[in-house]
Amino acid sequence: MKRILIRSGKSPFDVVPVEESLQRDIIATNSGNLIFSDATHKLLEAPDTEVVSNGIKSLVSEADRINQEYDAFVVPLANAFRPSFEQQLKRLTRLITRLKIPVVVVGVGAQTGLNYDPARLKPIEPSVREFVSAVLERSASIGVRGEFTEQYLRDMGFRDVETIGCPSLFMYGKELDVQKRSAELTAESRIAVNGSHNAVQKQGLGKIIEQAHARYPHLRFIGQNLSDARQLHWRDLSDPNSRVTAIPTHPDHPMYQEDKVRVYVDPITWIDDLRDFDFSFGSRIHGNIAALLAGTPATVLVGDSRTLELCRYFEIPHVRIDQLPADVDPARLYEEADFGGLVSGHHERFERFAGFLDRNGLRNTFTHGDGGAAFEKRMSKLPFPAGVRPWLEADLASLATRMAFMQRHITDLTLDNERLKRDLARAKAGSRGTRTVAGIPAPSVYRRARRVVGAPIRRALQSGRQ
Repeated sequence: MKRILIRSGKSPFDVVPVEESLQRDIIATNSGNLIFSDATHKLLEAPDTEVVSNGIKSLVSEADRINQEYDAFVVPLANAFRPSFEQQLKRLTRLITRLKIPVVVVGVGAQTGLNYDPARLKPIEPSVREFVSAVLERSASIGVRGEFTEQYLRDMGFRDVETIGCPSLFMYGKELDVQKRSAELTAESRIAVNGSHNAVQKQGLGKIIEQAHARYPHLRFIGQNLSDARQLHWRDLSDPNSRVTAIPTHPDHPMYQEDKVRVYVDPITWIDDLRDFDFSFGSRIHGNIAALLAGTPATVLVGDSRTLELCRYFEIPHVRIDQLPADVDPARLYEEADFGGLVSGHHERFERFAGFLDRNGLRNTFTHGDGGAAFEKRMSKLPFPAGVRPWLEADLASLATRMAFMQRHITDLTLDNERLKRDLARAKAGSRGTRTVAGIPAPSVYRRARRVVGAPIRRALQSGRQ
């Protein structure tokens, strides 16, 4: 049996409680990551093939084991060519250079402005060059998201570059059916909106959401950041993102108070929930791809090259966010959205994606297997948690799950603290004045942990008494 290791936060079949998901950050800071990694996992589950998640880790020390146990390393990526991802890219490169098995990158993208000017990427060019060179030494080609990234790499001298889009939209293979269910949106329509903190704070999306909230009683905001989920589940405002109070995931926002916000830690529940909506819009590319996979019409408000090139490739309806008035009505976006090219061109784009996999020695379930039937059957039997919703109550029932997790976590930290104290005592016996063990100030570990896990509970209880 062929064994494929895939870079992902978790296997699609791992059912992880919300508290643990947020503690471990299985979404790798953004739940959109799980949509394209789950899709890749499903695609690669061809006959006699086992697909295993690496838990997003890029440990060079694991290289020898990976070489021995796996036949290929598949790396789904999004906007990896950006300055803020450079250190992660370097770690990934160090691992890849130690691998002797094929390494296949699907859907990587470069991120710059809407003008496609690569100037801001110049400082990271050596890191990008080293990464792409390492990949191409172990694969036939590298798969990129769209036109800008392809040209960016070709201008650096690379030739084995293929535009294949993002694997997320191939979650159901050649099938993609997106249709408007009504002639127009009304006040009774169910509308989903999504967006980043940057789009809300700096690109005018906050005002657009405010206007839509006033017009549509059934509007729901779907966040994607880890900080979004922690604000909903724990009322945790420790992240710098909490300064953006205009985003609906903030506890002070009226949509939070009205329970009109969600964050999903599993794509299956995310997509299933969106099947009941009439329209989705916003600046999050995978928030809107989730809607399209559910058959729900969506329009992307593009604010950078990574969203623009993907929308152009897949012919997803989109408009530039910097050209929208603050009072734009989602009804207008819905009316102007045309899904003809997205649907009619999907078969050809899938065949191009499948050809890329073939050239890189990978089979896919839709061409070579059961079309994902076994995958879907297994997924349907698993009890995935519902979307994370605002923590609005302070009664014992709503606290039970959270408190149980806190108690387990504190117990584990207590045991770790005792072990560290013992290690510290032994270290002191050998060297007077030693203050740390492995760089950790042992006496403060427990106290800091109590402050971290206790603060969200205290805030929620105080809010409930107001």
